[in-house]
Formats: sequence, C-alpha cells, structure tokens
Amino acid sequence: MQLKHLRTLLSPQDGAAKVTCMAWSQNNAKFAVCAVDRVVLLYDEHGERRDKFSTKPADMKYGRKSYMVKGMAFSPDSTKIAIGQTDNIIYVYKIGEDWGDKKVICNKFIQTSAVTCLQWPAEYIIVFGLAEGKVRLANTKTNKSSTIYGTDSYVVSLTTNCSGKGILSGHADGTIVRYFFDDEGSGESQGKLVNHPCPPYALAWATNSIVAAGCDRRIVAYGKEGHVLQTFDYSRDPQEREFTTAAASPGGQSVVLGSYDRLRVLNWSPRRSIWEEAKPKEIANLYTITALAWKRDGSRLCAGTLCGGVEQFDCCLRRSIYKNKFELTYVGPSQVIVKNLSSGTRVVLKSHYGYEVEEVKILGKERYLVAHTSDTLLLGDLNTNRLSEVAWQGSGGNEKYFFENENVCMIFNAGELTLVEYGSNDTLGSVRTEFMNPHLISVRINERRQRGTEDNKKLAYLVDIKTIAIVDLIGGYNIGTISHESRVDWLELNETGHKLLFRDRKLRLHLYDIESCSKTMILNFCSYVQWVPGSDVLVAQNRNNLCVWYNIEAPERVTMSSIRGDVVGLERGGGKTEVMVTEGVTTVAYTLDEGLIEFGTAIDDGNYTRAAAFLETLEMTPETEAMWKTLSKLSLEARQLHIAERCFSALGHVAKARFLRETNEIADQVSREYGGEGTDFYQVRARLAMLEKNYKLAEMIFLEQNAVEEAMDMYQQLHRWDECIAVAEAKGHPALEKLRQGYYQWLMDTQQEERAGELQESQGDGLAAISLYLKAGLPAKAARLVLTQEELLATTELVEHITAALIKSELYERAGDLFEKIRNPQRALECYRKGNAFMKAVELARLAFPVEVVRLEEAWGDHLVQQKQLDAAINHYIEARCSIKAIEAALGARQWKKAIYILDLQDQNTASKYYPRVAQHYASLQEYEIAEELYTKGDRTKDAIDMYTQAGRWEQAHKLAMKCMRPEDVSVLYITQAQEMEKQGKYREAERLYVTVEEPDLAITMFKKHKLYDDMIRLVGKHHPDLLSDTHLHLGKELEAEGRLQEAEYHYLEAQEWKATVNMYRSNGLWEEAYRVAKAHGGANAHKHVAYLWAKSLGGEAAVRLLSKLGLLEAALDHAADNCSFEFAFELSRLALKHKTPEIHLRYAMYLEDEGKFEEAEAEFIRAGKPKEAVLMFVHNQDWEAAQRVAEAHDPDSVAEVLVGQARGALEEKDFQKAEGLLLRAQRPGLALNYYKEAGLWSDALRICKDYMPGQLEALQEEYEREATKKGARGMEGLVEQARQWEQAGEYSRAVDCYLKVRDAGSSSLVEKCWMKAAELSIKFLPPQRSLEVVRAVGPQLIGIGKHSAAAELYLNLDLVKEAIDAFIEGEEWNKAKRVAKELDPRYEDYVDQHYKEFLKNQGKVDSLVGVDVVAALDLYVEQGQWDKCIETATKQNYKILHKYVALYATHLIREGGCAQALALYVQHGAPANPQNFNIYRRIFTDMVSSPGTNSAEAYHNWADLRDVLFNLCENLVKSSEANSPAHEEFETMLLIAHYYATRSAAQSIKQLETVAARLSVSLLRHTQLLPADKAFYEAGIAAKAVGWENMAFIFLNRFLDLTDVSRAVVPRGWEVFPVPISWLPTLPQAIEEGTLDALDHSDFQDTDIPFEVPLPAKQHVPEAQREEVRDWVLTISMDQRLEQVLPRDERGVYEASLVAASTGVRALPCLITGYPILRNKIEFKRPGKAANKDNWNKFLMAIKVREEGLRDGGRENSAEEPTSSRAGPPTALCAKTY
Repeated sequence: MQLKHLRTLLSPQDGAAKVTCMAWSQNNAKFAVCAVDRVVLLYDEHGERRDKFSTKPADMKYGRKSYMVKGMAFSPDSTKIAIGQTDNIIYVYKIGEDWGDKKVICNKFIQTSAVTCLQWPAEYIIVFGLAEGKVRLANTKTNKSSTIYGTDSYVVSLTTNCSGKGILSGHADGTIVRYFFDDEGSGESQGKLVNHPCPPYALAWATNSIVAAGCDRRIVAYGKEGHVLQTFDYSRDPQEREFTTAAASPGGQSVVLGSYDRLRVLNWSPRRSIWEEAKPKEIANLYTITALAWKRDGSRLCAGTLCGGVEQFDCCLRRSIYKNKFELTYVGPSQVIVKNLSSGTRVVLKSHYGYEVEEVKILGKERYLVAHTSDTLLLGDLNTNRLSEVAWQGSGGNEKYFFENENVCMIFNAGELTLVEYGSNDTLGSVRTEFMNPHLISVRINERRQRGTEDNKKLAYLVDIKTIAIVDLIGGYNIGTISHESRVDWLELNETGHKLLFRDRKLRLHLYDIESCSKTMILNFCSYVQWVPGSDVLVAQNRNNLCVWYNIEAPERVTMSSIRGDVVGLERGGGKTEVMVTEGVTTVAYTLDEGLIEFGTAIDDGNYTRAAAFLETLEMTPETEAMWKTLSKLSLEARQLHIAERCFSALGHVAKARFLRETNEIADQVSREYGGEGTDFYQVRARLAMLEKNYKLAEMIFLEQNAVEEAMDMYQQLHRWDECIAVAEAKGHPALEKLRQGYYQWLMDTQQEERAGELQESQGDGLAAISLYLKAGLPAKAARLVLTQEELLATTELVEHITAALIKSELYERAGDLFEKIRNPQRALECYRKGNAFMKAVELARLAFPVEVVRLEEAWGDHLVQQKQLDAAINHYIEARCSIKAIEAALGARQWKKAIYILDLQDQNTASKYYPRVAQHYASLQEYEIAEELYTKGDRTKDAIDMYTQAGRWEQAHKLAMKCMRPEDVSVLYITQAQEMEKQGKYREAERLYVTVEEPDLAITMFKKHKLYDDMIRLVGKHHPDLLSDTHLHLGKELEAEGRLQEAEYHYLEAQEWKATVNMYRSNGLWEEAYRVAKAHGGANAHKHVAYLWAKSLGGEAAVRLLSKLGLLEAALDHAADNCSFEFAFELSRLALKHKTPEIHLRYAMYLEDEGKFEEAEAEFIRAGKPKEAVLMFVHNQDWEAAQRVAEAHDPDSVAEVLVGQARGALEEKDFQKAEGLLLRAQRPGLALNYYKEAGLWSDALRICKDYMPGQLEALQEEYEREATKKGARGMEGLVEQARQWEQAGEYSRAVDCYLKVRDAGSSSLVEKCWMKAAELSIKFLPPQRSLEVVRAVGPQLIGIGKHSAAAELYLNLDLVKEAIDAFIEGEEWNKAKRVAKELDPRYEDYVDQHYKEFLKNQGKVDSLVGVDVVAALDLYVEQGQWDKCIETATKQNYKILHKYVALYATHLIREGGCAQALALYVQHGAPANPQNFNIYRRIFTDMVSSPGTNSAEAYHNWADLRDVLFNLCENLVKSSEANSPAHEEFETMLLIAHYYATRSAAQSIKQLETVAARLSVSLLRHTQLLPADKAFYEAGIAAKAVGWENMAFIFLNRFLDLTDVSRAVVPRGWEVFPVPISWLPTLPQAIEEGTLDALDHSDFQDTDIPFEVPLPAKQHVPEAQREEVRDWVLTISMDQRLEQVLPRDERGVYEASLVAASTGVRALPCLITGYPILRNKIEFKRPGKAANKDNWNKFLMAIKVREEGLRDGGRENSAEEPTSSRAGPPTALCAKTY
C-alpha cells in the first residue's frame, strides 16, 4: 500500500494546537476532528467542512477549558458521536443523519477518573480506558457503565480488531491486554497478552498480528499469543523519534504508525507471512503526528498533527479502469473499492478472511461483481450493495455464472451447480446436474412472505433429462422428485415455492403440487407459459387459445380466450395486468381480470375481508367456487369465523354454515359479556375442533374446563358411544352403567351384533359374545375368543359348533388352529392342507406326522407355483428333494444364480439340459464369460463359439475354438464362416474372421473382388505396410484402365506418384485436372510446366487466352525459351507480348552461339538490338576482324573493347610494345599502366603514368615503394636508386621521401646513410618547417638503432637543444648532456641532474648517489635494509634527517620484536619531542613493562635506559610546543614509572633495601592504567609476601587471580592485541551468573588511589606454574582465621600507600625512593613537586654507599650486570640529577 497526499483538511497553526482525536463514521460519509479547542469539526467524505459543534465540560463551575477531549468515536449507525473527556465523563451526542441537524446529548456516563481513550465497536457498546487503569463498557441503551477489567496502570491506547468483536488496551507499564466479546471460534486467549518494553502509545490490531510501538523507537509485531514475530528497530536512526499513534487498515492488511514528520507503513505479505515495510511518507515541518483515522472503506487516511493540522492521504495499492465504466481501487490486498464512474456510487468488496483479491470482474449487464481469492469467491450486487464471500477452491477459471435471478447467483462448474445468495457468506446449496440452462433451473428465495414461515428457499432442477428434483435449500433435503416419461424442456416454481410448472418436449404442461406430491397435466400444445408476477395466477398459450388459471388450486378450471398470434410476454403495472401478443407486425395487449388476480394477492396478504368482499361481486362460476373453498379453508385456519360462515353459505354447505353460525353466536355472546376475543372461549375452540373432526382435541378442551357432561353429550350426539363411555369411566360418572345398557340396547336394536359381541367380550361375558359373533356370521371372532379362554375349550359342543361354522365359511386355517388346540392333529392337518396353510401344516407334521413333511413341502411348492410365487417355491422343492421342480422354478423365477447352484449339485445328464438355458440368459446380459462357462458345462461349446461370433468377440471365440478344436479345423470353420458372411454382404464380419485365423490376404482378396478398395488398402497398410505404395499404384493403374480417374487419382497420390496422375489426365485430355494436381502436389513450378504443355497443345490465340487466364503468360514464354521452343515463344510474343520479342531474339542468339552458328547468332543479336553481344561473341572467339566489323557498323563504342581484347592477346604473347600501342589507340593508358605493374615493369609503368596520367604519379610512386618494401633488400635497393634519381633530377622532396622509406633490410649502415642523407637534403634544400619534420622523424629512428650521437648532432643542427639532451641521456652520455646544457641552455642543467639521480637510483649506485642526493640515497638504503649505513650517513646530516631515519629504524625494530634495540637507538641518538614519535615511545614503554624477567636486579640497565630516554624526552617536551599537554603529562608519568622500576631493580640487589623494593612494587599499583594489571598485582603481592606483609600479599594476589581469570575467560580469540578496559567486558568469570561486571569485588580497594577500571591484560604475563602456586597459597591463607583482609592504614586513617586522603581530599607527594606518601621529614628537590622521605633517602644512600665500598674492597670492577654501572650511574645520583 502507498500513501499519496490529497489535501489539507485543516491548516496547521504557528504554535502547538494538538489534534487530540479523529474518527470516521461507519458509513464513510462523515469525518470528525477535535483539537485542543474542544470543538468537533465535521467533514463530508470529499473533505469539505459541513458542520461543527462545541463540547461541554462535566461541570461548568470549572470553566470551559478545564478538560481535554481524549477519545471520539461514531456509533455503528453513524448518527451519534461519543466524546471521552479528561474531566471524568463521556458524552454521547446525537448528530442526526443530515448536515445541520440539531446536536443533542442523548447519553452521559460519569467516571471516577479521566477518560484516556475510547472505541465504539458495536451497537449500544462503548469501550473506554481510564487514567486509573480500568477498561470499562458503557451501554447506551441502559445508560449504565461497567468495568470489563482493571489494571494498576494508566491506559494509553485502545483499539479493536477488524470485526469489532475484540479489544486491546495498552498501558503505561507496557502491558497489553486482550479481551473478546466473541472470539469467533478462534480459541485465542484473553487477559494480559504481552509486556511491551515501553508504553505502547501506538497500538494496532491487524488481521495476523498485533503491532505496538512507543518512545523506544522500535516497532514490534506480536503473534496471536504474544510471541514476537518481527521487530523494526529505528533507535539508531537519528532522524527518527518516538512513535505516537498507529492505525490498522479496515482490512487488517496494513498498519500506519505516526512519528515526527513521518508516517511509516507496514504491509502484510500473505505469501511470506511477514510484515514488509513500504517507503515511509515523509513531510517536512509536519511535526509530531498525534492522531490517525482510517476511512472504513480503506481508501483514505487522515493524520492530525501537534500544530493542529489535518492531512488527508489516499491509500492505494493500485488502480484500474474496467471497461471505461468502473474504477477499481485496491486499498489493500484483500479490499477493493468499486466505483461507478457515471453515477459515483461505491461498493467496498472485501475478503473477511484476509485473502488477497486476485481479479475483479463486473458481469450480468454490469450489475454483479465477481472476484476470486486463493480460497474464496466474492460476489456482489451493485444495485443493492449485498456482498457475499464463500469458500471456493480454484478450478482454473472454468466457472460459468448466471445472474437471471436477482437474489441468487448460480455458478456452474464441472457438472455441479452452486447457489450463493447475495448478502450471505455461506453457499445456499450445491447439487449435481449437467443441465445448466436458466429455463431448466428455478430458484425462489423469499419472494412472497408466507404466514408462519420466516424463510422460504427452494430449488427445482433437472437430475437428468426426465427427472426433476426439488430441494428445500434451508434444510438441505429433497422435498420432491418427479420422474417424467418425456424430456423436460422448461420448469419454474411459483413465488411461494409450493407449486412447480414444467413442460416436456411434447409441449405438455404439467403442474406439480409439492405438498401433496401430485402431478397434473393441465395443458397440451403449450407454446408459452408464465406465472403472473406477485401472484399464483398462471398464463399459458395453447395454439390460438390464451389460457389463464386464476386459482391454481383448481387446475381443472381454466379461463380460455382466442388470440391470433403468439404470446411474447407479461406486463403488470398501473393496477392492471396485460398479456402481450404479436399479431402479424403489431403487438396487442390482452388485459386479465385484475379482480381475480387481486383475490390471490389478498389471500397472500392475509386480508380475508377484502377477499370475501371481492368474491361477493362475482357470479358463481367454477373459478369462483374454487376461490370460495380456498377462502373458507384459510379463514378457518385464521379463526375468522364470520368469513368462514359466509364462505360455506356461498358454497351451499348448509350444515357447516349453521354450525358456524351457532359457534359465532357463542363467541359474540362471550365477547359481549367478558370482552376480548370470543374465539378463545373453550366452547368455540371445541366446536372448531369438532368441525375439523378432531374430536379428541374437542374432548381435551372440554375436560380442561371440567365440562364432562358437554364432552359426553358431544359423543352421544355423534353416536360415538365408546368415547362417551371412556370419558364417563375416566371421570367416574354416576350414569356409567346406564350408558352401557343403553349402548347395548341400541346396538341390538340396530342389529349390530358384532359390535354388541365386542361389548360383551369387553365386559367378560365370553359365551354371550360367542353367541353374538356366530349370529352375526363371524365364526373367526368366535374361534379367536375360544382360543383365548381355556374354560370355553372344554365345552365340546361349543367347539364343534364353531369348527363347523368355520369349515362352512371355508376358514380352514382357523379351524385347524382350533383342532390343534383341542389336540386333534389329524383334523387340524387336513384343515391346514385345505386352507393352504402349509407353514402351520409342516410345523404340525414335524411333530405329529414326520413322514408327511416331504409331501407337504412339495405341495407347498406346487401351491406357490400356482400363485406365481416361484421364488418362494424353490426352497420348498429343495426341501422336498424335487430337484427338477426346483430348477424349473428357479428358471421360471429368473433366479439364475440359484439355478446354477442347484444345477452344480446335479449329475451331468440332468444338468446338461438346463445349462444352455441359463447360458442364454447371461449371453443376453453380455456376461459372456459366465455364459461360456455354462455352455461348456452343458457340453455346448459350439453354441459358446457362436455366441462370441454373433457378439463380434472374435478373439474370445477363436481362443475357445482353439481349446476344443484342431487349428486346421478352426481355420476351415472360420474361413467357411467368413465366406458365408461374405455371401451375406457382411464384409466387416468376414474380415474379422479371416484376420482371426491369420488369413488377412483372403480378406484383402475379398475386398478387391468386391472393389472395396478402401478396406483393401486399410488391411494392406496394417498387414503389409511395405506393399502399401505398390498397392496404391496398382489400384491406380487398374482404376485408370477402367476409366475411374478420380479414384485412380487418389491412389496415385497416396503412392506419391503425382506425375502419373498428371500424365493420366494429360493422356485423357483433362488438362484442367492435370493442372490442379500439379499445382497441389507437384511443387512450385510443376503446375507451370503443365500449363505450358496445355497451352502448347492448344497453340495460337487459345494458348494465349489460357496462359493469360492462369496468369502464366510470361512464365510460359520464359519456359518455352528455356526449353529451346523458340517457334512457340515467337508465336506467344507476337500475339501477346511483343515487348518480349527482342528478349526472345537475344536468347535465340545465345542458343545459336552455343551451337557454334556465329553468323546466324550475329543476325539474331542485331535483331535483338544487342550488337555489343555479337562483338563480344567474336572477341571471345578472337575473330578480331569480325568483331571490328560489327563494332564499327553497329556499335562504335565497342571498338575500344575490341582493341583492348587484341591488346590482351598481345600481352599473353609478351608483346608489350604492340599491346601498349593497341591500348593507347583504345585510349586506355590506365590498362597499359596496370599491365606493366602486373608484369613488374615499374619503370615503364612510371613512364606511362608520367606521360599520360601525371595526376596518379604520386600514388603510383607510393605503391611502388610499398612493393619495394615487401620485396626486402631488393626492394630497398630499388628505393635507394629511385631516391638518387630524384636527387639528381632536383626533386629533393621526393628524394627525401624515398630515403625515409628505406627500412632495415639487414644492413643498418645503409639505413643510417639513407636517413642521414634525407636529413642532410632536407636541411640544405627544403623549407625549415619541412626540414624540422624530417629531423624529428629521423632522430627517433637513429636513437632506436643506437645512434644517439648522430641523432643529437642532427637536433643541434636545428637548435633542438632539449631533444639533443634527451638523446645523450638515453645513450647515457651524461657528460655530453651536461656540457650541452651548460653551454647552450643552462635551464636544462637541473633536468639533466634529475635524470642522472634517477639513473643512479635505478642502477642501485647508492655511493655515487650520496654525492648527488643524500635523501634519495638514504631512502635507497632503507629499501635495501642497510640500516647501519643509513643511520651512519644520516648522522652526518642535520638533526631532523637523522631522527627521521632513526624513527623509521625504530619502527622496523619494534615490528620485528626488537624493542630493546629500538630503546638503545634512542639512548644513543636522543629522544626528540616530535609528536610523530610519541606512539614509538609509548610502544617501547608498553613492551618494556610487559616484558618477562624485568623484576630483578639484572634488569636495572634496561630500566635505566628507559628512564634516561624518557627523561630526555620530557626535557625536550618542556622546550617544545607540546609542553604541559596531555602527552607531556603522560610521558612524565611514564618517566616516574620507569624511575620506580629502575630504583626497584637497584634496591633488589641489596638485602637492606628489600622493604624499599616492596614499597616500590606496591606504589606501582596506582599506575595500573599504564601497566599490565595482572603483572603489577603479582609483583606487588610476591614482594609483600617476601617481606612478611601477608595481609597485603593476600589482597594483591587474590586480585591478581581475579584478573587472570577475567583475561582467560573473556578476551575473545584474536583480540589479545587490543588492550581493553575491564569495564568494557561483557562478562566476568565471577560474575557470569550475575551477568554484570559490577559483581567484581572492589571493596578491598575502596578509599585508595588504586584504579578500579584498568586495561585488561592482553595476555597472561605470569606463567601457569607460578599462577597455580599463587592460587594454592591464597587458598591456604584464606583458611587462616587470624588473617585480616584489610590493607594497612597510616595516621591519616587511609591506606598507607595512598597519596590521597579520602576524608580530606588532600594529596601528598610521593617519595622518589619508595613511592609512598611523604607525611613528614620531607626532602625537596630542585624540580617542583619532587621530594623524598628523609629517612628513606638516608637509608637508601647508606645502603648504596656500603654496597660500593664493599665492591671496591673486594677489588672487583663494576660489570654490566650490576645496577650501578658506569652507563647509568647510581640511582641516587640520577635522582639528584633528575629532580
């Protein structure tokens, strides 16, 4: 996404005027801004200010400026604004929908602390944060607020997710808290999500992550559960400042963050799943961004600034114009704004899942939107702004969209129809169908609301061409399937979805009632059909009749009228409905009865009074009667009883009308007495239930009111005695017995003996009941009752009476049951058998007569066969062991598998008769393998082969035949069969048979015999591909012979013999066909040749016409000439192409020339107007006379060519004089010149050139010279000779040029002479300028061959002094060069000297160079590494030069590790105060103090040398400009350290001075910023230990161990060369776990001048063995409880070696002998600030003196190993000297 500045909505002010909050309305029409003035400004979507209003404080007594507006948000309906203020209140202002509406406060919510931020995510819900850390919710409906959650930290920011179902709050302590109103199934956690490093003032909730930023100038993207996804760190960018606000795009794909003068944009990349930073929007002088607001459609972003400005930006990824009618603005990957350019309307198309919108199309008469994402499909209606997004897997763009229905989009893809309702994000339904035609699919979506039905969504479509399915789209189930006998070509549901109309291919119109599942054919020959919009009225056309069904519930009642045209449509409007009919060229409108249509509308609207009033106006017709019925049914359902009564009266249903009148009277009376609806009275409800024959409901209503008598009366009136008695029994009515008696008497009176018997049975009187049953002729009921009562069975007479009645009534099974019950099995079995109750008979026989079971089973099977129940009979026959009958039954029942099973159990003879019958069945089903197996089992293999043959399965037939027949028999069989097929004309079948037995030649012969050449060729190509071409050719010849030329052509061409085809047509005179074939198949020129032959055969004007028609006239003419048919060619040119006649003569002449007929050719050339060709012909044949004759007669211009030709002949004979004469006659001297050149006769050539072509003489001369050069010495001699000739002729310039062109050809003397001669001639005879050029050219050449003196002499002849000097220099003739420079031009003396120096330097002649250039010589010594000579030579020069090379040598020595030698160098030559040398001095000092083995008396001389050098340096610094500089102070400190080291070495050699040496080691610790800390502490600790100072030794050595551990653990590999302060190190061994350097214990050195932060030792200065000894000692001492880990203190109360008293800050002077502070007995030296302790001084002097006397008494001399050498002197002397 990119930001583009559009306009400034509010101009910034000069000072601070912070925009505190901004908000866009949900409908994108309004934008609100509030600044520090607390006035809300309202803008429209175009950025124009339209309104404003002032906010008000919570309490006016504090004044109007007592608060600030911190939060503002529009309500979801965009008619209200919530304002959050710092004076602890939220106001909700109603601003209305129009600009200028009065602003009123409709809600206010008082809080306990200041409101800091505010959001309005959903209707009635305002979420806000408080300064006390709470996040609360205000409900505008209840005007109450409540706390969602509370924290202890100020709420700095608040935002919602894209759906508004969740909130995020940022707090001052960095906490970010998430809360969901509805997590939408995401399962994400709530509560504290993350702790941001700083207060997240800039907080945004995007689709895939949470973005937070603040004053640390870092942007952090968190995942859904708080883990860090990405970090954008700008903390090191000096141009960036803290982030103050953030906003996420409505689609959640982009986030904008505001800072100072800058807007940073982050875009989510779905493919990479990371945030990508776009180019930031930087605006100078914008100052801090304080508020951001994003328009809800994502197209605009507004930014408010600290100075009160509001800037509007356009947010866009890209724009495009669709068909010049729509503008598509991609404001994010998942959001597109579609704008109609003509109307200006906008629709926001957005993927709710955040998928990237790939392509947007506008289809369906530019009304409907279609867009794809990777996983979804977006659809929309531009007119109604209804948008949908449904899951959709990509199908390669093969979907087809149908927009005929305004409510639903139909999508057809790969045989599947998907329905998507606009405005719904779920697919409405999906079905499989191959018939995607709008006329074969009907969808109805809530088009007419039904009473009691909220949603009505139905679909009708074709499953196949004859089957219609109807689907309820809400429940997703099938509510109807219609199978029709003919193809359906149109269908449509009515608007309520209760009726379906469809028409079949036979033009029959059918009506299907979905509720009753009934189908009715209502019209034949239907050519047009349509439902009238807004009703259930149907209009159709039958031939010349217009048919109208005003009441579709009565489809048999149709209103018909005659028309004389075709119905083309329906129009309804203006209170009328018209059918448009085309009658010829005019359109006639037939008006329908709007009243009848209105009735249906009134019914649908539920206005039954209006419907009844309308029907009152109509006469009673079948249509009207049907409408009265409909109204009666509906009015009863709606309990509008008066209307129902009127309906039944109109229909003539008197009983119902009277019943309803009585009911209405009851309802009216109740209504008058008690008020309300009388229809709710129980008697009314019960009577309505009775009217609907729902007596149980009526009973329940009566009993609910305890109206038992009324319920009983109802049943008695209806003669429903059973229900009446049941009610009486249930309620314990006293008249129960009376009712029963009355009921029994009534039954007897009405002769209902059966019902009376049942009554007696229910009362337990079995005998009476049986008597009544028998009287009623119902013996079965009597038998049933007897069987249930054992006591009745004992009455034999009664049982016999019943059984006799049963047998008489032929109820044998019941009689058998009764006989079996009284244990008479024989009679029971007989009855069962007579009654065909075989199941009971078999069961009885198994128990009583086992022998009869088999016969019963067979009889049972026979009975079932008679009943055509063959399936059931099979098993009984099997049980009866009647296999044949079982097989017959199985075959008859077509139970083939069961028949096979039975047959497999039979013997071969029995089964073989039936197997073929079963096999025939399977063969008819084309299950040939099973049939083959059955034929084989039935020993009918031949039938199996015939089966395969008839089925065309020749391979299987052949395979089977090969199994059971010999190959030759198979071949004979197949060939015979094939011949029969051939006789029957079944050639294909015959072919397959021949091929099956591998006799394709017979098939080929058959096809050839019957002239089926195509089939013949096919077989040849398949079986004899090598003979295919020959076969085609053979057939072509045969067909040609038969005169079947077209067929022959095909075969010739297939054989690639197009020439044969052409010849065939030529021989038959069919030139057109020949030409066609040649043109199509003969290549580029074949048809031209055919056309030529065709024309030649015609001849004359016919040929001309033909060739002109074909456009080949000129081509034919050329072809004739090419083929030497000149007669035909002349004929064509004469008749049509006269301008081509000369060309034909020419070609004819050329032909005659080739034939050797020169005279005839001459005549033809002349006729062709080409005499020159004749001349050339004679020249070619060297007939010079004829050539001369023709040329002079016809072409004078060719005479010269004839002479030239003769000259060539003479030249071939080497007769140059004759040739020259001929060429000069022909005025061709150039040719003569060329011939002489080719012959190498350059003198003759130059002569001819000079006489006849003087202009080319110079060029010829140059060419000659080049040739001479190529020839080498011979050529050079020629040039020299030529030059001499020019010289003799006085042509000095040419002579000079010739001399200069002479090059070395093996004789340098010749070349030198020539060049000198050229220079001599030029100087003598040529102009100065020319001579100067020659000398400048000759000079370098002479130098090149080593003739430097000669070249210099030439230069001097022309006063070219510098060139002469250069020549001498190049020849190394330095004396000559110097003499020339000195005598002729002294300016060049330095020039010569400089080159001489360079020469000596390059030659390495340093000794000679010294006398010329000392510095250069010294540099050369340095380069050669001759340092001793360099220093020796430099010593003889001045001080500055000396110390330059001393510094270079010292640097070299230091690099090579020779620090001591470098020090000795400065001891010898002094240490100048050059700043360039300071690093050398420092390096010498560093190397010295870091060197091992320097803590001894033997190191005294080294320390003394270092001290002397540093003393010399400091003395020089005092006198220089560096005096008192930091460097000077540093070197003074180094001098003091060197002095301490030297003094310590001196003291170490004397036993009495051990304490002095120890004190010096301790004093050096205060300088560990310049010394290796580990080495210094080690030496101090060892020295203290040696003199018994264990406390100090323990502390110093413990410190030493800490430092060595630090150095070993922390210093990275390769960093050893960089001394780094300890404070820089990231970790310490002791502090590794704590993670900080501060854990190092400095407590021992508190209040001392020993520094804490010292350079880390670059390497270990103490060997490992010594370190281990120290470690062991320290460990041992640490166990000693007597040891106090405290440094000794003096009278000042501070560490005795510390110069500074911590309590007073007074600094004491250090003693030059011990380094300890001087507190008393001070001896001061001449240099200020330098002193010594008198006691220490005297002690030191005494010890030295004793030492020296001892040495003298011993007669020993001082050696270099002793500290008081002659080289440095005693320390005391140096102290006096130094200080």
